[in-house]
Amino acid sequence: MNEPIIEVTVKFFAYYDELPKELKKKFKKQLAYLAQNPKHRSLQIHQIEGSEYWEFYVDRGYRCVFKRRGNRYELHYVGTHALIDNF
Repeated sequence: MNEPIIEVTVKFFAYYDELPKELKKKFKKQLAYLAQNPKHRSLQIHQIEGSEYWEFYVDRGYRCVFKRRGNRYELHYVGTHALIDNF
């Protein structure tokens, strides 16, 4: 099995920069899980219904949205769960 490749879009950084310090720490922990084992249960990865986007949990209220292409994970958004509806 190929190692996961994590890529970020330019706009992703603006969302990340807006996160509170504690959420950035949680995000980094979850990102490490994604890089090591995308099936890690704390990520709870699933496809966003009716779209080509996927999401994983940062915590109960925050998500990271990405596109998945094989072993490539292209990060698009990180923020509150409420904004997932935009995808």
